[in-house]
Parts: sequence; C-alpha cells; structure tokens
Amino acid sequence: MLFKKLSAPSLKELFVTELEGMILSGKLEIGAKLPPERELAESMQVSRAVVNSGIADMEKKGFLVVKPRIGTFVADYRKYGTAETLVAIMQYNGGMLRDKEVRSILEVRIIFMNLAASLAIDNADDDAIASLEPYVQALKQCEDPEETASLIFKFSHELSFISGNSLLPLFFISFEDLVTNLWIRYADKYGCAALADSAETIYRYIAARDKDGATRYITESTGESIDGNRQIYTEL
Repeated sequence: MLFKKLSAPSLKELFVTELEGMILSGKLEIGAKLPPERELAESMQVSRAVVNSGIADMEKKGFLVVKPRIGTFVADYRKYGTAETLVAIMQYNGGMLRDKEVRSILEVRIIFMNLAASLAIDNADDDAIASLEPYVQALKQCEDPEETASLIFKFSHELSFISGNSLLPLFFISFEDLVTNLWIRYADKYGCAALADSAETIYRYIAARDKDGATRYITESTGESIDGNRQIYTEL
C-alpha cells in the first residue's frame, strides 16, 4: 500500500488560507480595507515578507486588489477571480463545489470540448488522432475513480493539443483540478466504465471525421450531468 508524503503548510500558505476563509465566510466583506501590512504581520505573528507574498498571491487569484499609496481591499472574486479562485472555494467547502459552480464548469466544458473535437477533425492527421486511442484503452482497464478521472483529463487535453489551437491546451490545463474532481465524483456515482465508454464514443466519432456526431454526443452526454439522469451535484 502506498501512502502520500505529508508536508506541513508554510506560514504563507497558512496566512492565505486564513484570509481566504475570512473572505469566503463573509467575515471580510467585498470592498473592505485590510489593515497595513505591518499591523497584519504583528496581529498574525508572521513576518512582513509572509504578508506581502501572501497578499500578492491573493491578488492574482482575484481575492484582493492592491491600490498603491491607498491600501489593500477585498475584491469581488466572483467577477475578477480565476480558475485558482474556484480551487480555493472548493477547498474551503471541503473539496466540493456548489451546484451553480458545477453547472458552470460543465457548460464551459461543452464549449471547449466541442471546439477541440471540431478543430481536431478539421486539422489533425490520422496519426495525431490515433494518439487518443491509448487513453481509451487504458480507461477500459481502469477501475480506480481517481486514476480514471486523471485519464479522462489526459484524453481531453490530448484532444485539445491535436486540435492545432495553441491556446486550447492552456485553457484545459487551467481547469485540471476542477474537472478532475468532478470526474472522480462521476466515477464514484456511475462507475469508471461509464467514463471509459464516453471517451471511446468521442474517439470513434473523431476517428470517423464525424463532426456533427462528436459535438452532438459531447453536448448531450455532458448535458446529462447538468440536467439529466447522471447529475453530479452534491449537497454541501
């Protein structure tokens, strides 16, 4: 049996986690001004370097906005956040996303997957398309939900890569943690074989250069997880 290596969080990680929790819980409201870095450091018993670095990280995530010579304020993370913001929200909620966030991720996935499939059919040669098959075969043999979710992501990312669009793989990577979490949940509820069948169906449509079939299947199968018989929402 393999066990994960344990590592203690750094002071910066603890600082960020504490502030994110205060923002997501509403203790620090949107628009609120934070105390100066020196006061924060003294209050939380960390160095100013920890505070400064932590604030910089949170600004990148869309939780804070720093206005030079004015101060640091809680930003509207719903408007200015990134994929990292969703990860922080998910961690705050014990690893789970709320229904609205799940629906939003799946709706975006339909757009990205349909674009990737369409461009791959138009642009990829037969050898590039064949690069998807090993993932399909591995999925057929997989019975572990976490490994299955990882393989589904790799299949989707490879599809985005062979599409020929240089930005699509970057979009897929930015959502890796989020979509992998959803597919683990899906595999737990409906079985690993269901995800393997889905990947194989998409692959067969692409190999046959059937753009209408591929996009229709992606839209309908993902729609089943949004409004249909295979929803993956979880009560928090």
